Amino acid sequence: MKKTLTAMAAILLAAACGSETSLEGKWLQPVPGMENMEQGILLEPDGRAESVNMSTLRYHQWKRDGNKLVLSGESIGNGQTIVFEEEYEIEKMDDSYLVLRQNGGQQEFRRQK
Repeated sequence: MKKTLTAMAAILLAAACGSETSLEGKWLQPVPGMENMEQGILLEPDGRAESVNMSTLRYHQWKRDGNKLVLSGESIGNGQTIVFEEEYEIEKMDDSYLVLRQNGGQQEFRRQK
């Protein structure tokens, strides 16, 4: 009986340690220079993505590749549309906080519940 309980505890611990926090949801940050407004990304379970309060940046899709977040979409401005795919390193993440790093820069987001 003791061996069975020990084995079950080990399995549960391994499952808990190996589980990843989901990226799905709405992630927001203050708009630079307008801290009373928010902008961000909506990551849908089916891989679709949407921009939140960013009319010139339209996200279409997202995927997670290990500790990387890959976003694709269109940048719209000055009469032209540029298709893009960007990769971010997931620096920190829990159920309510996300930090992405790219090219030495960092962006911090809070999950909207």
